[in-house]
Amino acid sequence: MKGPLFYSKILLFGEYGIIQDSKGLSIPYNFYKGALKKSENLSEEAQKSNNSLFRFSQYLQQLQDNQTNLVTFDFETLNRDISEGMYFDSSIPQGYGVGSSGALVAAIYDKYALNKITVLENLTRDKLLQLKAVFGQMESFFHGKSSGLDPLNSYLSLPILINSKDNIEPAGIPSQSTTGKGAVFLLDSGIVGETAPMVNIFMENLKDKGFRTMLKSQFIKYTDACVENFLKGDVKALFANTKKLSKVVLNNFKPMIPEQFHQIWQKGIDTNAYYLKLCGSGGGGYILGFTEDLDKAKEVLNDYKLEVVYNF
Repeated sequence: MKGPLFYSKILLFGEYGIIQDSKGLSIPYNFYKGALKKSENLSEEAQKSNNSLFRFSQYLQQLQDNQTNLVTFDFETLNRDISEGMYFDSSIPQGYGVGSSGALVAAIYDKYALNKITVLENLTRDKLLQLKAVFGQMESFFHGKSSGLDPLNSYLSLPILINSKDNIEPAGIPSQSTTGKGAVFLLDSGIVGETAPMVNIFMENLKDKGFRTMLKSQFIKYTDACVENFLKGDVKALFANTKKLSKVVLNNFKPMIPEQFHQIWQKGIDTNAYYLKLCGSGGGGYILGFTEDLDKAKEVLNDYKLEVVYNF
């Protein structure tokens, strides 16, 4: 048995902001992927995944019992497959902000949900919100609280525009340039990040009035502008707003940025060679970079391996 492939995702803009109703833009990243597989001889890694699937199935059973109208699963088949050595074979790094649990959630929903909403039907806003709600509840098993956006992106394999909590739609993004010098890239921090502790810090900070004011007047304002600039292909405005956003994040989200990257982050702002922002919840994993000149960024960041995600 080998299931269909589900890809990683990158939230270009909107991390933390979407919790407070900012805009967001999420794109599939096909470099990493995962699929459900079965084997009689499981490696240590596959056995770990199989054990996790067993716990996940118990959680889903609870979810179905408590929220009868949300989603129903074919537990007979799911549990049989798990007992026969099913695991999630994935190249998506965990704790890196690129949606490893999202791809797994999408794969389980796709194979075992009854009366599922399929990718082929007319995806009305209501259906997208319903899917997002189901995925949010399913993914909470991994993170404690989930927007459902990562699994949605992985399931649909489409860019998704978040206008607000109740308004999401598939987005057409400008096609990539084959000749341009600009790029969005990933920078590997070399540290595994954990989502739950970072979200807890953010929720704690929200109790502070000054932090809430900064979120509204700066963080969300620049995030929304970046989303609009990106979708319109207005590269000049995009970089101006990404620089502002990068500054705001460095000043107000320090715990989410690994300490050894504070200086590198500042250097990008000072030299305009690149601008960094969080990729997912931060605390480790990948850091997202934006540059108008990839060669220049590589030169300044020559100690690091850059993975290009999108070319301008």
